[in-house]
Amino acid sequence: MENEKEKLHVVMFPWLAMGHIIPFFHLSKCLAQRGHRVTFISTPRNIERVVNKVPSDLAPLLHIVSFPLPKVENLPNDAESSMDIPYQKAQFLKIAFDLLEIPLTNFLESSSNSKPDWIVYDYASHWLPQIAGKLGVSRAFFSLFTAATMSFYGPPWALLNDERSIPEDYTVIPKWIPLETKVVYRLHEIKKNFEAPADESGTSDGVRFGASIDGSDVILFRNCVEFEPEWFNLVSELYQKPVISIGVLPPSVVENEKLDSNDTTWLGIKNWLDKQNQDSVVYVALGTEATLNQEELNELALGLEKCGLPFIWVLRDQPIHNQEDSRIQLPDGYEDRVKNRGVIYKGWVPQTKILSHSSVGGFLTHCGWNSVIEALCFGRVLIMFPVLNDQGLNTRLLQEKGVGVEIPRNEKDGFFTSDSVAEAVKFGVVSEEGEMLRANARQMSVLFGGRKRNEELIDDCVGYLMENRISIST
Repeated sequence: MENEKEKLHVVMFPWLAMGHIIPFFHLSKCLAQRGHRVTFISTPRNIERVVNKVPSDLAPLLHIVSFPLPKVENLPNDAESSMDIPYQKAQFLKIAFDLLEIPLTNFLESSSNSKPDWIVYDYASHWLPQIAGKLGVSRAFFSLFTAATMSFYGPPWALLNDERSIPEDYTVIPKWIPLETKVVYRLHEIKKNFEAPADESGTSDGVRFGASIDGSDVILFRNCVEFEPEWFNLVSELYQKPVISIGVLPPSVVENEKLDSNDTTWLGIKNWLDKQNQDSVVYVALGTEATLNQEELNELALGLEKCGLPFIWVLRDQPIHNQEDSRIQLPDGYEDRVKNRGVIYKGWVPQTKILSHSSVGGFLTHCGWNSVIEALCFGRVLIMFPVLNDQGLNTRLLQEKGVGVEIPRNEKDGFFTSDSVAEAVKFGVVSEEGEMLRANARQMSVLFGGRKRNEELIDDCVGYLMENRISIST
């Protein structure tokens, strides 16, 4: 019983995107496995997608709380995640998300019998640190971005003041970074943000990040210091707050997939992969938010056809923003032409199981951080095709680490050709010149996939949270 008072109660409140909700829930399970009480809060549809069923051994400690997402104009009724909408409508999702401030506040105020020690939150809930502080709850900002990306975005004062006002500002190294680096945006990557409709939520992403960081007591990073030590040192200086690596939360092929061994989709994929040569297959997936126009889809498809390598391509339906989006489709006759060596899936697939298979030799990816982690856990070389958000910055960082090759694109408009796709794929997966990249990626599996080291980092994080909660430090 003496340990009962020492145990934590942690509230988890992620932004409404699969790439955020999934690692938040993963961390929730890690805390519950160590005997701490966790309250995980999200909206009904997102909970149904991700949580599925809390493991029976964790049920007494891991509590799921569902807040209905308020209805707002211009947001589809069934949209509760960024994957449900085109990126042009993200502002309306943020408006709805901000309206969760009232139910969350009421929940925290009503938890007097079991007041949380900590609330772990995301970049979008800029209003949360002030509320938690008034209620005597310690605040942890959980960064699902690399230390390099967060350093590039800047210290809180720069974010709160929206220091950069034009796309070109993001294509150069900012004044607060003293490192020699190429971690900047390409012009075509950042222009998408500026071409989006005006943010009607009233709060820019820069201000959301700045207020969330500035109001925190500690910053948690889903990464290992060993991967980017120079950037961890810098981000600590920029924030002037404790910065803690919790490891990468490596995926478990068994525990983190909804499909079991009897699932016909996985069995079909596995049967096909088993017939391929080792390290020969290109796995292609661009995440849940990235969208392509018809020209981009054509060039990517033709590039995979030209590369001559077997491939699995996960091609999800894109949220429709206009009539043109509804007509985007693969080139005529494409699936028939590639059917002997290319498999196309238009839905969810068990990505970690695919990446773990010995026949997979490379991953053509948008470079979302979750996907990068999964790939490097299994030592897969990256063929990099960034589309939006932090993906361009991740790509530059991964280039500097020597674990992938970027598909060349026009700096201004992002144009690329099928030939450039084919050449990048072959360079990364089979060429002699690309062997160093493949060797570096294989070496990363020790760091990213190492269970012992990642568990130690979680333990260190828990120790910090226990020693520095308000109820103990005051």
